[in-house]
Amino acid sequence: MKRHRFLLVFALLLAVGMILGACGGGKDNADGGNEGNTSGEGGGEGEGKGDFTVAMVTDVGGVDDKSFNQSAWEGLKAFGEEHGLKEKEDYDYAQSNSDADYSTNLNRLVRSDYDLIFGIGYKLAPAIEEIAGQFPETNFSIVDSVVEADNVSSITFKEHQGSFLVGVAAAMKTESNTVGFIGGVDSDLINKFEAGYRAGVKSVNPDIEVKVQYAGAFDAPDDGKTIASQMYSQGVDVIYHAAGGTGNGVFAEAKDIKQSNPDKNVWVIGVDRDQYEEGQIGDMNVTLTSMVKRVDIAVQDMATKAMNGEFPGGEVIEYGLEDEAISVARTNEKALTEEIITEIESWKEKIINGEVEVPSTKDGIKQFEESL
Repeated sequence: MKRHRFLLVFALLLAVGMILGACGGGKDNADGGNEGNTSGEGGGEGEGKGDFTVAMVTDVGGVDDKSFNQSAWEGLKAFGEEHGLKEKEDYDYAQSNSDADYSTNLNRLVRSDYDLIFGIGYKLAPAIEEIAGQFPETNFSIVDSVVEADNVSSITFKEHQGSFLVGVAAAMKTESNTVGFIGGVDSDLINKFEAGYRAGVKSVNPDIEVKVQYAGAFDAPDDGKTIASQMYSQGVDVIYHAAGGTGNGVFAEAKDIKQSNPDKNVWVIGVDRDQYEEGQIGDMNVTLTSMVKRVDIAVQDMATKAMNGEFPGGEVIEYGLEDEAISVARTNEKALTEEIITEIESWKEKIINGEVEVPSTKDGIKQFEESL
């Protein structure tokens, strides 16, 4: 009888031990599952975070688009590294593969308790407006658009000014008197790039022809390559792209032409970041210059303001030539001659001083050209 009672107690203790062990194992698995969700997808809910956390949602071009999204992520990483924050925990990004991902990604980051969430690109504006209204305690920042809400700061740039200056460079570099512009989506924002560029070209020489075409997407490099091929075959020798990842195809086509015929002068003007490296082919480079739009500086500046309790909710912050958030890259010293640089600086001074008002719309560029 005693032996039977002992075996019963032992069995009960063994069973309890197994149950406790299983509970412990389940917790470890849950922690591991949260960890796996943080890589480029917004930090997992419930993770330990620092005193200030920040994240961003990309546009469809992707965080490695070598352009707009990448510049924003570089700014966020610089902010994180400067303040000793941990990537994927204190700062992170959520990748959008389609427009339908915007709201989903924003909601996920809100649930992960980030203090500040950026929407990178004007296409995220409707989603930011909707989610910001649902979560008034969370701060948001939209880049390249304006959302009117007390918990949203709007970051804009004077892209038309920088585009004017690279238009000056294109006009002075062309040998065929025919240059091109390739835009991503035909929109008010990208029209600013087109208008400024055309105005810069025409200010140097009104007789230069500017061919314009929109690809209809920011993530279609094959379409960018096809359009660039058509333009170069029509005598265009300088193309300025404002097309995000689609612009990678423009560089690919220019490099293919240059590789098959090193004596042929074909050039690409990059956008957002200094895209000199994208134009490298052996000891040659097809990148004439780039219209540098310091999205990284703007993101870093806004994150710093928010961390310091100075978040400008409800305000529109505009960055331009005067604060060096818009500039012209000078990396290709062989192509961008001193004569071209001198001309660019001269026009830059006129713009900053108000002597030249650069158009930012299609109607504006028509009026500008008629006044020449």
